[in-house]
Amino acid sequence: MVLDVLLSKLVAGGLMDESAAASARAAWEAGRPIDDTLAEFAQADEPARLRFVADELDLPWTSLDGDLPTRQFVQQYPARILIRHRLLPLRLEDDALVVATARPFDRAALDEMRVVCGRDIRTMVAPSAEIDRVLKQLIGVGADTIQSMESDRAGDELQVIDQGPGDDVDLESAAEDASIVRFVNQVLTEAISARATDVHFEPFENELRVRYRIDGVLVEANIPAAVSRFRAAIVSRLKILSHLDIAEKRLPQDGRIKLKIAGREIDVRVSVIPMLHGEAVVLRILDRGATLFGLEHLGMGQRDAKLFHRVLNLPHGICLVTGPTGSGKTTTLYAGLASINSTDVKIITIEDPIEYQLRGVNQIQVSEKTGLTFAAGLRSILRHDPDVVLVGEIRDRETASIAVQASLTGHLVFSTLHTNDAPGALTRLVDMGVEPYLVASSLELVIAQRLVRLICDECRRALPIDDVRRLRDELEMDLPDELNVGEGCRKCQGTGYMGRAGIFEMMPVSEQIQRLVLEHASAGQIRRVAAEQGMSSLREDGWRLIREGRTTLEEVLRVTKDETATHGGRDTIVQEAP
Repeated sequence: MVLDVLLSKLVAGGLMDESAAASARAAWEAGRPIDDTLAEFAQADEPARLRFVADELDLPWTSLDGDLPTRQFVQQYPARILIRHRLLPLRLEDDALVVATARPFDRAALDEMRVVCGRDIRTMVAPSAEIDRVLKQLIGVGADTIQSMESDRAGDELQVIDQGPGDDVDLESAAEDASIVRFVNQVLTEAISARATDVHFEPFENELRVRYRIDGVLVEANIPAAVSRFRAAIVSRLKILSHLDIAEKRLPQDGRIKLKIAGREIDVRVSVIPMLHGEAVVLRILDRGATLFGLEHLGMGQRDAKLFHRVLNLPHGICLVTGPTGSGKTTTLYAGLASINSTDVKIITIEDPIEYQLRGVNQIQVSEKTGLTFAAGLRSILRHDPDVVLVGEIRDRETASIAVQASLTGHLVFSTLHTNDAPGALTRLVDMGVEPYLVASSLELVIAQRLVRLICDECRRALPIDDVRRLRDELEMDLPDELNVGEGCRKCQGTGYMGRAGIFEMMPVSEQIQRLVLEHASAGQIRRVAAEQGMSSLREDGWRLIREGRTTLEEVLRVTKDETATHGGRDTIVQEAP
């Protein structure tokens, strides 16, 4: 018997012990397929097991690292069969189709493929994860679902759901169709596995474009073109999941979805806005399990970390974090709160929205409909005897004034503000209408920050010294002799980057800066004094990560390009003393 011989050889090769072999034999006799039996009981990872099986069956092995088939070649064959059976057509040889599979004993799948293509099949063995990766790359996420919808729904309501307002009933049933549900689930699962923070569904005249924001950069998802026909049903499915009105297509709507995948809780914020060719949807993915709140994970330099710790232990005052949307302001504030969160400190936050739940922290959700604004909520918070208050964002004069008064009456206040740099926060508060003397007396620390992508550890390499010299001449910068880059690999999806870290511009409000605020000094004047007192600019802090080999020159220049106008002249990467 083939299985008995194979089990004996697996035991002799150390890939399975006698007990596992006996269990595998029993499972097979009970009707379990050989491939599934070996996958369950072999005590080796899949590539090692499949290599062994390929050798025993005299089948060629491929790790799918070399030349891959073209997209046009693979798309000749039914996606539902390829994905269901994990079959990857590689090439034609002597009028036979060469197919990679992770299930070499599954004759039924190979026979089905033979019938579909009308050719003989030659088998190669490859890891299932690699087959999945290449199929996703060549035919797109959810291609099997889209293909089945096209064949099963030809001529019915899914073809007319875009025709007008009279189709709402059909659209609702279409949105609940198993194929639509499956496709939306596939896209969400793919986005989460790719570490995306946002998913964009964008309707155009003849297409539905799906993009993921990964490490702060938008990347187009590989989605079959035929998905455009089902875009209204897809949007309706997302609306149903987030408890929105699927009949309302003229006004923006906001909702929320709670998901659980592989034991991780995922919150998804949903924003729907009508566009020229339909409704666009953006999903903000908040992965509670993936977020690190410890201060040590922020990546601050030694001086900046010491300043932040000092402010966290003050009895009162204001600490502001500034930067554009998506620059990590909330993460920094949560890390600070988590470090001082204890039973003897009462912390209350008011946020819009509450992105993550912190155990032991009282969190309030802003609700404009009921009149619970930042200002109204902040007034009520101060009657709840807090020690520390977090205001999600200072948006207007009223909120700014109450925050200042709270700090002056013995509360430590944290908040965010949308300015490009730290000195600009002081002038922004004055421009909002807060008296300069109040700003000067209440503000303790301003932090401006950005997020830079980190070089992928798998494909990191040092630039040749000649390239470093060329960059030094072109950019007129004093660069170190060693610069690192990422070449791009599977782990980082070819980008050369994996993960992000913060760069910071940390400005404590000294007595001299307080005097400048009282004199209505400009942000430029405040910056010059702060720099003299030791403040590093965002770009200078980025040089720190370059020296450590954690990010690239291009990445730091990309996220700090707004500093060029402020700092003209020659940039220098300051070499730290040993």
